[in-house]
Amino acid sequence: MKRLFSILAIAGTMAFGTVNANAFTTTTTAATTTVATVTKEEEAAAPAEEDLGFHQELKKRFIEGGPGFMGIVLLCLILGLAIAIERIIFLNLSTTNTKKLTQNVEDALASGGIEAAKEVCRNTKGPVASIFYQGLDRADEDIDAAEKAVVAYGGVQMGQLEKNVSWISLFIALAPMLGFMGTVIGMIQAFDKIEAAGDMQPSLVAGGIKVALLTTVFGLIVAIILQIFYNYIIAKIDSIVNDMEDASITLMDMLVKHKK
Repeated sequence: MKRLFSILAIAGTMAFGTVNANAFTTTTTAATTTVATVTKEEEAAAPAEEDLGFHQELKKRFIEGGPGFMGIVLLCLILGLAIAIERIIFLNLSTTNTKKLTQNVEDALASGGIEAAKEVCRNTKGPVASIFYQGLDRADEDIDAAEKAVVAYGGVQMGQLEKNVSWISLFIALAPMLGFMGTVIGMIQAFDKIEAAGDMQPSLVAGGIKVALLTTVFGLIVAIILQIFYNYIIAKIDSIVNDMEDASITLMDMLVKHKK
């Protein structure tokens, strides 16, 4: 009898352990399946988030900012960049190897006189060559006349170098001001919604504040981009003007030497 009870106890223990093992296996399998499903869903969602690149994000934020002020700010960027690129191309074409030109003019003066030097200037592009030509054209009169011609025409050339640059500075100042105006208008709209609802709810003001901040950000971005181009253009103009001044002094020295 005792043996029967012992056998039944052992059989019951084994059966209970088998049931627990099966339950544990089932639970583990279900948990593993759930984790795998969640992981697959996250992996599927990750590429969708990664596909939203810089350009898409920029486009999304631009649309959220509203077509009104954002369109005007974009127009400032387009016009400012157009003028900046035109000025950069013009200034690069106006850059002359001053030392080489000066040497060529000096050699022409020594070998063929004023007319040969003027021919060298006619065949050379840039404001320095134009100033040389004007000074040489008045060299037959006297040194003072040549100097006055160089100074006067130097002012004309400087005006051509600085042409339309003031528009870039206008767009630099205008873009952030338009952004700040969009900010103020967005805040006013947010408070109008609060007043109409009679309750301070975050969802009412979030949209207006978001639009306000986006217009400010885009205005500042446009101003920063144009400021970089503007500083480069100003530095380029200063470099050319310095070359013009140095070349003018050198020309006067050459004419004095030639007169002797």
